[in-house]
Amino acid sequence: MSLEAVPAKNARAAQKGQQTKAVIVDAALNLAQQIGLEGLSIGAVAEITKMSKSGVFAHFGSREELQISVVREYHARFEQEVFYAALSVARGLPRLRAMFDNWMKRTSEEIDSGCIYISGATEFDDRPGPVRDALVESVSIWQAAVLRAIVQSQDEAHLAADADARQIAFEIHGVILALHYEARFLRVPGSIERARRGFDNLLERCATAAAPPPAAAKPPLKRVR
Repeated sequence: MSLEAVPAKNARAAQKGQQTKAVIVDAALNLAQQIGLEGLSIGAVAEITKMSKSGVFAHFGSREELQISVVREYHARFEQEVFYAALSVARGLPRLRAMFDNWMKRTSEEIDSGCIYISGATEFDDRPGPVRDALVESVSIWQAAVLRAIVQSQDEAHLAADADARQIAFEIHGVILALHYEARFLRVPGSIERARRGFDNLLERCATAAAPPPAAAKPPLKRVR
């Protein structure tokens, strides 16, 4: 083999390795959404990917490393679908509404599969370590984005300047947590519509006269079966 061919061969091997790792993480994420991060194991992931345990272990040296990779992948997808998708909307209340609409869409899709942020918080709330740290970092980044959108809404004079931005963010998060509990656990019909009304009612309490009206009504999201 020529010396010129060695780098190309190494690059192909590295690319194949990254592709295989991505397949493993995708399978592990799907599994974790069903059984939780705690249920993940090298063996379980090897079984569903039709790989050997040693093959999975070659990409993830430990179960903990696999769990952290799943948290980061979930966060990347969440950011793409919920946060980045809203950046094309005007700053202020329109963007905050877009973020919540995207969040609601994702939440409605997770009623049957589960949310890593919520299930992970239950599993690791009192268990210090790298997995908990990865979860806290991911959720904190998202909460900061919501808070920033609220502050921008105040800067644009869409929300009252004296409104407590952190309280608004807290209540918005509470709406989503209540939706998960009522829709996923209790299977209460109409939970999605009530969550949307809760968000609208919250904004109405602190909106100014300059606040742009909501966009046209959104089509119904997936309902609880």
